[in-house]
Amino acid sequence: MATFVVDGGLAILTNRIIQAGTAPKNIGWGTGAGTAAKTDTTLFTEKLVDLTTSAGTDHTVGTEARATNTKTNDTYRVTGTRTATGAGTVTNAGLFDAASGGTLYLKGDFTGIGLAIGDAIAFTCDTVFAN
Repeated sequence: MATFVVDGGLAILTNRIIQAGTAPKNIGWGTGAGTAAKTDTTLFTEKLVDLTTSAGTDHTVGTEARATNTKTNDTYRVTGTRTATGAGTVTNAGLFDAASGGTLYLKGDFTGIGLAIGDAIAFTCDTVFAN
């Protein structure tokens, strides 16, 4: 299992530093197999909240906050909950800079979580800036 700020996410970070671009606060999920890599630009088999279809993308707008890991405010945190409208197994998730489509910022893969219609996953996505 791996979680990374992907290469495309670096451009989002530098844009945000110069007060350009949009925040990577939109949560997406996928059902495909694989191990996240820095060069990834998409999720593995990204799905809508209806886990039975991948016709397009939709992302859940998360809530941004600063958090503390080892030093005060060293973490960018996005939290949000996605509720399945179709059954399936979620194996990876990521943050994007748009509510639909957009550029992938952060990606993580994990052991599959089986969801029935109406089940939800509460995501906490942390980017820790530690030295």
